[in-house]
Amino acid sequence: MNRVSAEEFGRVALLMGGWSAEREVSLESGRAVAQALERLAVHVCPMDVDRTVCARLSEENYDRAFIMLHGRGGEDGTIQGVLETLGMAYTGSGVLASALAMDKLASKRLWQGMGLPTPEFVQVENEEGLESAGILGYPLMVKPAREGSSIGMSLVQDAGGLRGAWVAARQYDHRILAERYVDGREYTVAILGDEPLPVIRLETPRAFYDYRAKYEAEDTRYHLPCGLPPAEERALQEVALRAFHALGCEGWGRVDLMVDGAGQPWIIEVNTVPGMTDHSLVPMAARHAGMTFDDLVWRILAMTLEGGVE
Repeated sequence: MNRVSAEEFGRVALLMGGWSAEREVSLESGRAVAQALERLAVHVCPMDVDRTVCARLSEENYDRAFIMLHGRGGEDGTIQGVLETLGMAYTGSGVLASALAMDKLASKRLWQGMGLPTPEFVQVENEEGLESAGILGYPLMVKPAREGSSIGMSLVQDAGGLRGAWVAARQYDHRILAERYVDGREYTVAILGDEPLPVIRLETPRAFYDYRAKYEAEDTRYHLPCGLPPAEERALQEVALRAFHALGCEGWGRVDLMVDGAGQPWIIEVNTVPGMTDHSLVPMAARHAGMTFDDLVWRILAMTLEGGVE
């Protein structure tokens, strides 16, 4: 693992917290990464990000940044733009890819244009536009376009629940989409560099894999190996990699997909700064591929060096 020395990373600003709805998860992820970097003897400086982040980054003489900010401000191109302006290397995807991946409407339109499979959807711009969602049929998903961790998301069983779901989503974003519900199994594919990690199948007794199932519930099941035949697992990894590259993503990330009863995969979303908590999926997949948590953190940071030396 240690093909370079820890000193070559210099002073690393570990950016965590922030002001998004995913702040608490970001802090938990950040603490786990900070502990790993300390074990690896990297000079890490954890920073709970607030609106003074630009001044703090420019004044405190960092060499690179490890981004552990989930949601808006950290996963949508905002902090990436700040770091680009400062000329500071950072982990993960760049400005445009981050912005596209964070916006479900933008990413799904791009995938549609490239012929990649993603469930049909409509944008619901206002209350009058709710009628247009009905053309998708029921059940359907209603989501804020620019939130993660399933925040503000609802599964709507019939027309009577549509307005309430739209109001709930509007608490987090004015850009709302309704998406055809895929009845099938849920999978996730972590990407590290240009390689997909082993596929994980997710199973929850809840209506869908929501915030509670992700971070709080003890009855969520993670199937690893995922149970697919090798050829089907490779095909799912390939679809995930195509979705990731279509948005211009790089470094690391995670692609969430559904597979319907006919075996057709459907791309749901790409996460460019996935969680790194004890419930998180990327460390789980990395462990199955033979990597410790520290190995994973080192490899993500090493990609900020010229040439991506690990």
